[in-house]
Amino acid sequence: MANHKSALKRAKQNEIRRLRNKTAKTRTKNVTKSVYLALNGDAPEDAKGTLNEAQSLIDKAAKKGVIHKNTAARKISRLTKHINSSAS
Repeated sequence: MANHKSALKRAKQNEIRRLRNKTAKTRTKNVTKSVYLALNGDAPEDAKGTLNEAQSLIDKAAKKGVIHKNTAARKISRLTKHINSSAS
């Protein structure tokens, strides 16, 4: 464990940030999963709306530095590609 005041503070800050990042990553995974479920499930017409929501959450995670901007772009690109291929 940390032995001095600044190290204790840093440990607390790291824990708070870890939990915040975990929340954002979990949200990203869940919204991605919901896009695929909407696409393959009973409501493929709702998949575009779900995609917009997913894109927004992924972009926010990238903006906050939780995920890299290229990772966000890749995830959005792949989701969009799936939606467009199923539409045609």
